[in-house]
Amino acid sequence: MSKDSPLGVRFGDFVTSFPTGINTAATFNRRLIRARGYAMGQEHKSKGVNVALGPMMNMGRIAQGGRNWEGFGADPFLTGEAAYETILGMQAAGVQACAKHLINNEQEHKRTQESSDVDDRTQHEIYTHPFLKSVMAGVASMMCSYNLVNGTYACENDKVMNDIVKREYGFQGYIMSDWQATHSTISAITGLDMTMPGDVTFGSGTSYFGPNLTAYVQNGTIPESRVDDMAIRILAAWYYLQQDVPSYPKVNFDAFRPDDETTNEHVDVQDDHYKIVREIGAGSVVLLKNLNNALPLNKPRSLVLVGSDAGPGKIGPNQFSDQGGNDGVLAMGWGSGTSNFTYLITPLEAIQARARQDRTSISWILDDFNLPRAGNMAIGRSAAIVFINSDSGEEYITVDGNEGDRKNLTAWHGGDNLVNAVAAQNKNTIVVVHSVGPLIIEPWIEHPNVTAVLWAGAAGEETGNAITDVLYGDWNPSGRLPYTIAKQASDYPAQLVTGGQPADILNIPYTEGLEIDYRHFDARNITPRFEFGFGLSYTTFAYSNLKISAIHGPDNTQSGLISAWNAGKASPIGQGSSTALWPAYSVTFSVTNIGSRYGGDIPQLYLHMPASSGEPPSILRGFTNIELQPGETKTATINLSRYDLSIWDVDAQGWRRPNGTISFTVGASSRDGRLDGTIPGTRRS
Repeated sequence: MSKDSPLGVRFGDFVTSFPTGINTAATFNRRLIRARGYAMGQEHKSKGVNVALGPMMNMGRIAQGGRNWEGFGADPFLTGEAAYETILGMQAAGVQACAKHLINNEQEHKRTQESSDVDDRTQHEIYTHPFLKSVMAGVASMMCSYNLVNGTYACENDKVMNDIVKREYGFQGYIMSDWQATHSTISAITGLDMTMPGDVTFGSGTSYFGPNLTAYVQNGTIPESRVDDMAIRILAAWYYLQQDVPSYPKVNFDAFRPDDETTNEHVDVQDDHYKIVREIGAGSVVLLKNLNNALPLNKPRSLVLVGSDAGPGKIGPNQFSDQGGNDGVLAMGWGSGTSNFTYLITPLEAIQARARQDRTSISWILDDFNLPRAGNMAIGRSAAIVFINSDSGEEYITVDGNEGDRKNLTAWHGGDNLVNAVAAQNKNTIVVVHSVGPLIIEPWIEHPNVTAVLWAGAAGEETGNAITDVLYGDWNPSGRLPYTIAKQASDYPAQLVTGGQPADILNIPYTEGLEIDYRHFDARNITPRFEFGFGLSYTTFAYSNLKISAIHGPDNTQSGLISAWNAGKASPIGQGSSTALWPAYSVTFSVTNIGSRYGGDIPQLYLHMPASSGEPPSILRGFTNIELQPGETKTATINLSRYDLSIWDVDAQGWRRPNGTISFTVGASSRDGRLDGTIPGTRRS
């Protein structure tokens, strides 16, 4: 049995609604990412699921992209690391992971009738990288996407499935189609191993495989050996995850008939997973602004909570099918990447509980549009906390005119006006943003009475507790932005492509190439509002003592590859050629907490390739997390491989070292470098 979703068991009862992928990535914390994967794997397995359809690794090329919140942000390295850890966790629990969507499914509008036109270098360095990392994690399956890639449907694309994934990456698992994304029987030759859900259209009783595949074998169009290969790949994954053992749980729920007591055993699989949900929720909150130490709160005398996002939905957390609507706190987007909430803790519930402990007077207004009342209620309060949000999802559900993708990058429910109305009446206005992705926050971000801003994403069932932990300092904010927040929507390198007649195929040229998100802002010298990797803390960290040293392998089995790389030659064309990473250098440095509070920092390493390489100015190639007591110093280590230091050579079809000096920066964000270094031996010209 295969089952959505990337954040929990879709349509299951007594399950955990985990933080979204985008929040998980915002932690920049591999331990938390893997723990989430393991817990999700446990729940899928306990429900009798064999294949959990995730992780989702779309790249967030378009800021308005409807399903960006399911993925891990707008950088291939961050996405690859998050995918790697998620898959290790899921499969350690015994369920097959399914890396998706292969590939370039970056917008929802006309997703089945658009051709993403991408050059080979961009494809390798940006969009296929997370799938390489998935293969390295041992992923059992992949899912090809709805769209066309360079004029050929992804689920029929020989270059993507056979050459890149199966040959270059050495993938030994199977590739399934997205639902109804198979277009012909010949896709079996071009790399598709499984068509889903099996029929050509839902309930048609016909299939491109089945009898048609048999006929193609019998008439010699498709070799029988290829059908054997398809079956072996599928069965190998089943055995690889030990799903053949008698103790593997049987399917115990019916997703489409939840009220049928004969097929639903109502197995509670939640365990204590709320703990990791709350931890990731707090760890993913990004502190964007904090004037005059407005945060953390310290037993405030009085509070007012403003905005529908502070409270519950009018008819509970599951009032909208597949979460296709929003009139309360936002904890996930909408579509097939969702789950039903067993419960949902709102900020109102959690903050009121804390206020009761502190003997704080608390009031609230959940009406987004009664601006005079909201402003008046903020008068005289120790702090006014305004909650705003922005939602998106999958194209089969339209919410307030948003056909999956967001129509714009402004806050929903008049959020900008709500913030300004409250800030006009209260000099300590704190803004909490629950959003699926970037917003343009220029209407209020520099308002002198907006003293603090917390970017809380979409954090799952413990959303209220998580934001309360950060508001009150029980968790020192350590989240970092997994995308850039621009000053205006036109600053982003790619925009949503709309229009087209029903029969048209939209052409979407990826003309920005390697310059997605922060890479574009850096290359074009555009100042963002908040850069990729940015995030403040309630304490302060200092960096020092940078060192870099070569990593020497235990044997000489790769000496030929290493010598060729040092000479500037591309990696050879062969089976699994891109997975030979050849560890190269270890970068170490010291981090000191020079503030007064315990906290965690996320040091990040950015490479600066020589100008002749054609790379953007800065490229994320490493990060780690470190927790420190006040005055404490620890050594952090980030390793670099030769793959990390390479560019894709289109002519040679391999990875090679660029010609010239490779430098790097270690710091707190893509634009906050603290230490500078140079990769040894890269001054060749």
